Amino acid sequence: MSKEKSDIHIDLEILQGIATGNNLAIQKLYKLHFPAIAKLIINNQGSREEAQDIFQEAVMVLYDKVNQGNFTLSSKLQTFLYAVSRRLWLKQLTRGVSKYHQDQIDSLEDSLAAEEAIEEHVLTEANLNQMEDALLNLGEPCKTILHDFYIMNASMTEICEKFGYTNPDNAKNQKYKCLQRLKKIFFKK
Repeated sequence: MSKEKSDIHIDLEILQGIATGNNLAIQKLYKLHFPAIAKLIINNQGSREEAQDIFQEAVMVLYDKVNQGNFTLSSKLQTFLYAVSRRLWLKQLTRGVSKYHQDQIDSLEDSLAAEEAIEEHVLTEANLNQMEDALLNLGEPCKTILHDFYIMNASMTEICEKFGYTNPDNAKNQKYKCLQRLKKIFFKK
């Protein structure tokens, strides 16, 4: 099992544990994700105690969302907790600060936005690599049909002629089947 797959599996286990009130899931959540939040807070004018408070608030946000029953995790759990904690910390920092501290907070917001952009880029790159692997495993004629249609902008008539289908509707049907195979391979990984 790859690290990313095991991370997703662990995240799902923790979410299920939170939903069922399993204290071990909360302990695992703290063990895995508190260090990153503590580093964020301590490196940005905070103390360990403040980091614990912020992390506790972030966990409560997660807990509330999970127990509402319609929560879908669209990123890694660590990314979710980091984003919530960062917002909570920035909100706390902006309460009653001087102009000097406001400039520091603005600088912190800029660096956190850059970190978020980098993390988003890494995630996009991983998805692109996964798609490339899925395309390599797709096989012919699907690989060529999808390449011709989406990359080379070939029409269904051109694809029909190239592959010898009886009409463009048959080519379109084959393209659809190829997309379904690609999705299956992509999401299986």
